[in-house]
Amino acid sequence: MMDFEEIYNSYLNSKLHGRYITNEDIEPILNDLKTYFEIGTAGTSVMGKPIYSIKAGSGKTKVFIWSQMHGNESTTTKAVFDFLNFLKSGNEIALNFREHFTYYILPIVNPDGAALYTRANANDVDLNRDSVNLTQPESKVLRQAFKDFKPDFAYNMHDQRTIFGLGEDGDVKPATVSFLAPSYNEEREINEPRQTAINVIAVMNDTLQQFIPGQVGRFDDGFNINCIGDMFMSLGVPTILFEAGHYPNDYLREKTRKFIFFAILSGFYAIYENVIAINKSEDYFRIPQNRVIFFDMMYKNVKINYENKEIITNFASHYKEVLIDKSVIFEAFVKEIGELDNFYGHIEYDCKGELFYNNSGSDLLKNEQKADFMIGKNREFVNGVEKK
Repeated sequence: MMDFEEIYNSYLNSKLHGRYITNEDIEPILNDLKTYFEIGTAGTSVMGKPIYSIKAGSGKTKVFIWSQMHGNESTTTKAVFDFLNFLKSGNEIALNFREHFTYYILPIVNPDGAALYTRANANDVDLNRDSVNLTQPESKVLRQAFKDFKPDFAYNMHDQRTIFGLGEDGDVKPATVSFLAPSYNEEREINEPRQTAINVIAVMNDTLQQFIPGQVGRFDDGFNINCIGDMFMSLGVPTILFEAGHYPNDYLREKTRKFIFFAILSGFYAIYENVIAINKSEDYFRIPQNRVIFFDMMYKNVKINYENKEIITNFASHYKEVLIDKSVIFEAFVKEIGELDNFYGHIEYDCKGELFYNNSGSDLLKNEQKADFMIGKNREFVNGVEKK
């Protein structure tokens, strides 16, 4: 078996870090990669920014990879550049990959959204709902690249929110990595391209279970032809959706980045070794489906003033990601108040029946207020987290 940890540590691209990844960050790396790979520009964005392309390898099996279709989803972009660092090396597996595969990669499909740290593009359009009408320049670039390259596999790389989790009472975990073999029709049938994607995902899941057991999820496979993955699958190309999610205390997604790299590496190795012909539908559908069960912080057994009487209840807060001076700042706001049955916090606090006070000294608690408050007289919470 490959030593995934050693390979990752050897080829981590240290020039990329954190959540805010833009063209400015990848341009020096692309310049370095010109020695090894074919670097180009596939087109331009609404605001005229280049949508860069990377072509690597010379093999018959063609893989189309794109990331940051949503500008604020950068974890997979980091993992893709880690993989490119590996691919350019003299490692025997890397040499085999370069001979077996040809990769065509659009590392940042939505450079305007990346710069603004928004999901949508500069016209406020979600590019992952534009696969039919192709109203946006970025959507047209992506589709043209797909048509010109004629891939054998399509890798659709995304981030998912911290709200997703897996498991049941007493054993819930965040969905650190999730996958989907998109449907190609309303009936969600399995044809040969979808079966191929299912088989690759099952192999990647087997690898990840060794590192993050119980933290790999599966997205709902409801068909939506406006989504790019469903569109490409309907066009007959095995398409795999990657979703980089939350790992405990890893809001910069540096741990998750590693697990995405593990998945990429193990999936390509399985394709290279030709072990994906075995039907792994049962393994795939055993991967638990993502559920919305998490808040960032939860506060239990807190006393609040509700309609002029004191009650004991729970409340939760969530981070909003705010771009300030090219850094992503996590600002916590109260999100929900109530029993919150079947919900969990990535961090949980027992408030032991003590009274809530906000910063003004009021005991009024309401949604969307900043999560800076006191519990009782001695427990201070700043940005959702208890001060030690």
